[in-house]
Amino acid sequence: MPVALLPDRALVRVTGPDATALLQGVLTCNVETLQASEARLGALLTPQGKVLFDFLVSRLADGFRFDVRAESAAGLAKRLTLYKLRAQVTIAADPTVAVAAAWDGAAPAAAEGVADSRHGDLGARLYAEEGAFSADAAEADYHARRIALGVPEGGRDYAFGDAFPHEALMDQFGGVDFKKGCYVGQEVVSRMQHRGTARTRILAAAYPEGIPEPGTEVTAGGKVLGTTGSAAGGRGLALIRLDRLGDALAAGETPLAGGYPVRLERPGYASFAMPEAAGAAG
Repeated sequence: MPVALLPDRALVRVTGPDATALLQGVLTCNVETLQASEARLGALLTPQGKVLFDFLVSRLADGFRFDVRAESAAGLAKRLTLYKLRAQVTIAADPTVAVAAAWDGAAPAAAEGVADSRHGDLGARLYAEEGAFSADAAEADYHARRIALGVPEGGRDYAFGDAFPHEALMDQFGGVDFKKGCYVGQEVVSRMQHRGTARTRILAAAYPEGIPEPGTEVTAGGKVLGTTGSAAGGRGLALIRLDRLGDALAAGETPLAGGYPVRLERPGYASFAMPEAAGAAG
């Protein structure tokens, strides 16, 4: 199976007798139902409901492990500490363990593997001491696979502190639990869910002629529809206002990004409505 080291990822551990109670009250995902074999998408939000940190969370014998962007690890640990109060937990970044992704087969015996629950074809996340196993794929190979599957990642496909969970498709991946009760930012997110007011979504993007840089505006008829995210192999992701895309398609206008035409599609796993003329992937 291909194994790719992910040096842009790092770990934060939250351990202790009160870890479950603390995290259940602040995270978007449900840690009480988290299975030992899975890494579940989740986020820590601002009180206004926007994503400050996204991560994959999995169980440890004495708590939980957060697989997060390396540049965000210290900030996540600090933010969680603000909510700790008198809870009996220890919160700390763990620089001793490497993060890898593996797909199309069994995980190496030298690493602890947990299934990436966002998409079955993403395979597993692996955690082991540096040098415990070798990689036979590049980090770029993993991201090309992620992009082809239409799976967004914070910091690459949307800006932290600027996107709601629905916009980042977290509702499509089980990254938000709408039944577990209160958490930071819950009221705003629940209102978007029940009123169906998420007008902006990350879409799959196909680039038949050229790939724009991440952060390039997507326009049609002189109006901004959104911005591009990561891309590889003629495919990419883009954060798009669906109502504006619908207007552009109804007017027969072609979306452009950096001067290149872009075909915007709903990822095959997604359940939200798309402008009819845009069609759907998968």
